[in-house]
Amino acid sequence: MAARLKQHYQKSVVPALTKEFGYKNVMAVPRLDKISVNIGLGEATQNAKLMDGAVNELGQIAGQKPVITKAKKSIAAFKLREGMPIGCVVTLRGDRMYEFFDRLVNVALPRVRDFRGISSKSFDGRGNYTLGVKDQLIFPEIDYAKVDKQKGMNVTIVTTARDDNEARSLLKHLGMPFRAQ
Repeated sequence: MAARLKQHYQKSVVPALTKEFGYKNVMAVPRLDKISVNIGLGEATQNAKLMDGAVNELGQIAGQKPVITKAKKSIAAFKLREGMPIGCVVTLRGDRMYEFFDRLVNVALPRVRDFRGISSKSFDGRGNYTLGVKDQLIFPEIDYAKVDKQKGMNVTIVTTARDDNEARSLLKHLGMPFRAQ
């Protein structure tokens, strides 16, 4: 069973983008490459239990086990030593990526308080989009009673688009709720 959003991409987004940008080949049409979800926990240096909660929550949200990221160098001012766990990251590809994107756009983002859309300026110049989420509770998989601390996360959507306009158009066709500028 292919993801619902993947079928939508193949049936309606590809023809729309081909018409909009005049692609000659179907393989030239931009598509989602991967989605990386990252939780950075600087305060895990003092409290190691925070890391377990973050790993469990990110695993529930993404549907696959996250990798714990470690500090690359020591910083005395932050009481940080090289090799200490300071965050966790999950990279989603294929059907899991489409499922996550679908849930992010249609379920999680509308649950944000005072939500008026997301900024269309967070592109990196190469067709990738990064979105910061302040609270993990917007995802329905997280049990409110088991959360000990509010954790933010970065969601990076990597596309095969050559520039920001192509990527913006791709994400808009996939249902990303961009704010009217």
